[in-house]
Amino acid sequence: MKLYGIPLSGHTHRAHLFLNLLNLPHDYVTVDLRNGEHKKAPFTDMNAFGEIPVLQDGDVTLADSNAILVYLASKYDDTGRWLPRDPVAAANVQRWLSIAAGKVAYGPAAARLVTVFGAPRDHEAAKTIAVNLFDVMERELQGRRWLVGDHASIADIAGYSYIAHAPEGGVSLKPYPNIRAWLDHVRALPGFVAMPASQAGLAPEEV
Repeated sequence: MKLYGIPLSGHTHRAHLFLNLLNLPHDYVTVDLRNGEHKKAPFTDMNAFGEIPVLQDGDVTLADSNAILVYLASKYDDTGRWLPRDPVAAANVQRWLSIAAGKVAYGPAAARLVTVFGAPRDHEAAKTIAVNLFDVMERELQGRRWLVGDHASIADIAGYSYIAHAPEGGVSLKPYPNIRAWLDHVRALPGFVAMPASQAGLAPEEV
């Protein structure tokens, strides 16, 4: 298997993390975003949108980090824990995948794009979305270790990377003890690999 992306991308990290949690050997191919490698062939032959990450598994080529999580869980997790087969649990996992593609992407991920990469986004609007999301998550995680059910699922993996690095975008996790505990539970999973931290955002005492 080959995973194409960059270390500072949370979308890439969620795929890289899950590959490691499943103990699946793979090559990590760094894409030269600075020079636009992702916007021209041969990369656009793998993903016409010119976005990372991309996973190659034999004859299968997949783009979109959440799609990659679903594929890996469906193909390589015989236990069904990472992507539950129960209809209600599966729907709840899908809910959090949608949140990862929506509120996480437009909240903590977008705020971090501004501070880490200088992206032209509305930083204050992104921080507001992040805070509103975290307020809801904090309540939902009350008395729970995981977002869905009694064990980790791809819902947790989809949410982890950008939420853990929200302080880099100027969004503090200090007011959210349940979220911080949940992040610690993800970090304690066997095979966990961290996403590199940047120097952007809040000072350590503000995190």
